Amino acid sequence: MIFLHEFPDPRAERFHLMDHPMFTFGLVAIYLSWVLVLGPLFMRDRKPFQLRRTLVIYNAFQVALSGYMFYEHLMAGWLNYYNLKCQPVDYSDGPMSKRMLNLCYIYYLSKLTEFADTVFFVLRKKSSQITWLHVYHHSVTPLETWVLVKFLAGGNATFPNLLNNFVHVCMYFYYMMSAMGPEYAKFLWWKKYMTELQIAQFVLCIFHTLRALFSNQCQFSKFISALLLLNASIFFCLFMNFYMQSYKKSKALQQQQQEKLTAAAKELACKADSNNNNHMEMLTQKLKAH
Repeated sequence: MIFLHEFPDPRAERFHLMDHPMFTFGLVAIYLSWVLVLGPLFMRDRKPFQLRRTLVIYNAFQVALSGYMFYEHLMAGWLNYYNLKCQPVDYSDGPMSKRMLNLCYIYYLSKLTEFADTVFFVLRKKSSQITWLHVYHHSVTPLETWVLVKFLAGGNATFPNLLNNFVHVCMYFYYMMSAMGPEYAKFLWWKKYMTELQIAQFVLCIFHTLRALFSNQCQFSKFISALLLLNASIFFCLFMNFYMQSYKKSKALQQQQQEKLTAAAKELACKADSNNNNHMEMLTQKLKAH
């Protein structure tokens, strides 16, 4: 298949921001300017905002939106007539192809709304949360999804979106509960498993794309499959690095703390035994004196 059929999908012309990629590049540039420069300057001499109610509402909205898109990905193809081995893009005007096209555009818009994740981190002065992985992810995905709507609204290219929607339902539900207050902390023991779920998402994407890439019968673009494979591999490496840094180091620190506590307990026990021995010697001497 010639990449992009040499022309964009004419069905996407009716959508806003689809005329030229510079609109999306501009939004990403504004996002990066706020996150890296303007936001920190704005908050430099200010106390962090709490935004508790705002965060609960925002994350609940993202849970609902991700749940809706997950359902639509299933109903528009992946649960019905899409083939997991290989699914080319349907450029017809059929009801299901249009449903998937509209869904891809909603998915693109949802990636713009997710800029708010980092904006809230800046306003709350949670700089430790603004990692390179976080900023890279939120900068790249709007550009990827613009290409999706403009040229590839359907087929194999939507499989990562299906998985991503499911992961986001879980992720934003976690964030919503976290924003509800410390009394809900006891229900958030599964943070580590969220990262493992994200890693599993990219593993599935890699295997799915490899199958299409090396299949002679698959009519999906080999070039796009290669790009999807590269993208999934990059995110897999980034999330694996984050996982190792966050949880392996945390486990090592816990082990060090446990060793320190054990050593301190032994030292106290030795001191207690020494004090008891001294006390017994004093009693023995008093008894002998009598």
